[in-house]
Amino acid sequence: MKEGKIAAVGRRPDLTTAPDGSEVVDTGGKTIMPGLMNSHAHLSWDGIHELSQQSMFDAPEIRAYKAAGNMLKSLRAGITLVRDLGVHDANLFTKQAVAQGIFPGPRLLVSGESIIQTGGHTYWVCREASGADEMRRAVRDQVKRGADLIKIMACHDTLEFTDDELHAVIDEAHRNRLPITAHATYNNCIKRVAEFGIDCIEHGGSMTDETIGILLDRKLPIVTTFSALVIQANEEIARRFGIPEWKIAERKRAVADKARFDGLVRAAKAGVPIVFGTDAGSPAVEHDRIVPELGFMVEVGVCPDNMDALRAITAVAAVLNGLGEDLGTLEAGKRADLIVVDGQPDRDLAALERVGMTFIDGKRMY
Repeated sequence: MKEGKIAAVGRRPDLTTAPDGSEVVDTGGKTIMPGLMNSHAHLSWDGIHELSQQSMFDAPEIRAYKAAGNMLKSLRAGITLVRDLGVHDANLFTKQAVAQGIFPGPRLLVSGESIIQTGGHTYWVCREASGADEMRRAVRDQVKRGADLIKIMACHDTLEFTDDELHAVIDEAHRNRLPITAHATYNNCIKRVAEFGIDCIEHGGSMTDETIGILLDRKLPIVTTFSALVIQANEEIARRFGIPEWKIAERKRAVADKARFDGLVRAAKAGVPIVFGTDAGSPAVEHDRIVPELGFMVEVGVCPDNMDALRAITAVAAVLNGLGEDLGTLEAGKRADLIVVDGQPDRDLAALERVGMTFIDGKRMY
């Protein structure tokens, strides 16, 4: 590493002399790989308490403490970039704290407040707006305060936003040269936001071949987030976090029913980019839990093998986040965001639970 970048890559016998000014770190024969990226997380949710209660009753100062602790957890888990999709506007200040050197953290891409129609999905933690003009104002407020991207909640049980509102919020994001992503969990919603010009799908769900074709034509990725299902279906973990028995039973049925993931699997096999995200901060989904998501991505078939899952959390994630030229792979000249792991994650994903070192820009963060 030299000046925050990877100076050279190769086999140890071929790198007998370190480039001038570079730092040499002996990893003891452990695996060196690119830093991990969680492309769907909420740093100011703690993974313990019910989401609406945290959102309505946590003071801003408490959100700040939660984000600080969760950034440390992320670094210890080898996460060098977090795409924070909002708990009110807390992530804007989290990013400022890291940028100013007040607190150590991963690279942050933040959405500010997620934007919803008045009374829409998770209204208690988002920016409500009604009408096209209010949608544009909501976007401009996030831009003014330093957001890197815009997020909307496009559906829950029903489709949200009028056509005019959906057009306005997407157009205003693009006019300000920001990408915009949508919470979209079933076919009609995914198809609608794709046709209106969204840049990314969060969660995903059932999809027809026609919808998959639209995603392919427009080169739209999906950030899958299986962790809440998978972790809450684990009885021992779920009970420790106070998940009620009816919810555990529901999650176990969902995980066992692989047919419910058919749309995502067909999309992945067709070539739709699949990106790693955990929805970290959701109940029982702590910010250092990486392996359950990766393992289920392989198990359910959105990733054919461990290496493909590892690409979803590194190289493919870097492209989604507009950083493919600088991050995501170990190549000379790229930023030195890398981790050292005890084991071989391509053979056993559980090795990622044994991160020994985390570097960002060549600086050791853990």
